[in-house]
Amino acid sequence: MSGILERVDEPADLKGLTDFETRQLAAELRAHMVDTLSNTGGHLAPSLGVVELTLAIHMALDAPRDKIIWDVGHQSYVHKLLTGRREAFSSIRQEGGISGFPRRDESIYDPFGTGHSSTSISAALGMAIARDLAGENYTVLAVIGDGALGGGMALEAMNHAGHAGTDLIVVLNDNEMSISKSVGGLASYLGSLRANPKIRRLKSGLEQALLSIPLIGPILSRSAHAVKQSVKQLVLSGMFFEELGFMYIGPIDGHNVKAVRRAIEDAKQARGPVLIHAITVKGKGYAPAEANPSRFHGTGPFVVATGEQRIEPVRSFTSHFGEAMVRAADRDQRIIGITAAMTDGTGLRDFARTYPKRFHDVGIAEEHAVTFAAGLAASGLRPVVAIYSTFLQRAYDQIIHDVALQKLPVLFAVDRAGVVGEDGYTHQGAFDVAFLRSIPGMVVMAPKDEQELAAMLHTGLALPGPCAIRYPRSPGRGLEVNYPLSAMGIGRAEVLREGADCAVFALGPMVWQALEASRILSMHGVNCAVVNARFAKPIDSDMLVRFARLTRAIITCEDGCAMGGYGSGVLEALAAEDIAGLQVSTMGLPDRFVEHGSRDSILASLGLDARGIASVAEAMVQSRAAMAAAGGSYASPK
Repeated sequence: MSGILERVDEPADLKGLTDFETRQLAAELRAHMVDTLSNTGGHLAPSLGVVELTLAIHMALDAPRDKIIWDVGHQSYVHKLLTGRREAFSSIRQEGGISGFPRRDESIYDPFGTGHSSTSISAALGMAIARDLAGENYTVLAVIGDGALGGGMALEAMNHAGHAGTDLIVVLNDNEMSISKSVGGLASYLGSLRANPKIRRLKSGLEQALLSIPLIGPILSRSAHAVKQSVKQLVLSGMFFEELGFMYIGPIDGHNVKAVRRAIEDAKQARGPVLIHAITVKGKGYAPAEANPSRFHGTGPFVVATGEQRIEPVRSFTSHFGEAMVRAADRDQRIIGITAAMTDGTGLRDFARTYPKRFHDVGIAEEHAVTFAAGLAASGLRPVVAIYSTFLQRAYDQIIHDVALQKLPVLFAVDRAGVVGEDGYTHQGAFDVAFLRSIPGMVVMAPKDEQELAAMLHTGLALPGPCAIRYPRSPGRGLEVNYPLSAMGIGRAEVLREGADCAVFALGPMVWQALEASRILSMHGVNCAVVNARFAKPIDSDMLVRFARLTRAIITCEDGCAMGGYGSGVLEALAAEDIAGLQVSTMGLPDRFVEHGSRDSILASLGLDARGIASVAEAMVQSRAAMAAAGGSYASPK
């Protein structure tokens, strides 16, 4: 790397740049991101789309004194490059490297950590109120996308901000996208503003024309607010943001540094909350990303010249889920597919194309998605809600209050369950088993492979109440699913390998680590059984007790949190049994937030790979043998 970018170590270094140098820096930033992410993968298209926007923000503000809060954080890579993290940028999302999202513990330029959508305005308003209470004077600015603005939390925050009236700047980065295409009434409203950039000038001109009318003009000048309201209704009926109490600036070209900088400087002089509506192009400056922004929203390593992925992946669990959904809908017209701004991410693109009237992308509105599904189920339909594990957390009350309490047959397809890897602790699907298995009437399933995933969907769609299927971000086993499918027995586990020395009960994809651990143990003379749990709730107590009595050494293995997870359920089931000398070890994610890195490296570091499982099993067997040889009674180790 050479040029202007290498001279930028902090935002203050931007202040003296000429227009030519600023344009050159924008080009260098894009080239640097494309080159780096072609090797590491990451959120390329969102950051390419905000290069000029980010430059203008830092030129107009004085960070870190002024506070910049990025919604979600997918678009924060340029910000990282301009705030002292250029040298570390090649480590982004890699184990031990910098995060792909803003983090308070990573930089003083990140005043608020993000990773989930629609949080920025709430956080920014909190900081602005705290500033006012302390009697301080600095700017608080939130950057939010048009997709995230449609999230209920963002609208709640705007409603509060308009009422509070404190100084606050919201930059709306409008690229007509979230991860997939933005949907909903607000998206249509923004589209009308984008389509009519002259409307603001027309409104201003009409106001001036009315005020210049002889005799009437002076009267109107004394009723300026009434004029403004009348003109607003005439020219731009129901100006949404102004009705919420925000001064509206825009729409402006988000790729024009001068225009954005001027808008921010004007907003700083205004009183109360201001919204700057900036139009950008997601993926701008890299043709493959502009042509396919969803594909490059979060990409793996790719070939710069063509944009093609470096490694053709094995079909994912997500892909197989999408195929199974279409096949299920072919047989049953009651099936409805629902997602929250993740049509591609949840594998429902083909379903949406095949059955457009039976598919609903509700936007970034997980709470609404679940209660909407409850309404469908209460009307005799069979809704399937496909949401990432980490985002389903946002709809927990709706799962309990609107679905489970009413025993409604809503199926939750919990994608990205378990360790997701490079996205890090904001996205690890650690908690779904723990928070779902505690809900009365909920059935929780976890497939070991593609065939089981399809069979569990088939099974769940026949249940009279709520259920969830959790599956990982990982590639599948390379299987082709055999149709037609057979229903599975609820709460029935599957013995994959018999053994009398110990038994591993593994949940979901951890089955494969357990099988490899059993192979390793066999080379050390330990005969280890492996059981595919299949169900985190209800647990196969009969199978569990059988192996507990046979082996006296039970290990549970899951890639969710150990506290409250499947292993906890096993302990609860075994507590009711009187099995002398029983050893139980529960293996899962520790009681801390798991950092970013590859899935395999994270599992290995936590002892959740085959070697880690084998080590625990061997220690248990050796401990029992030692106690038996000493003729003493066994006390279970910690």
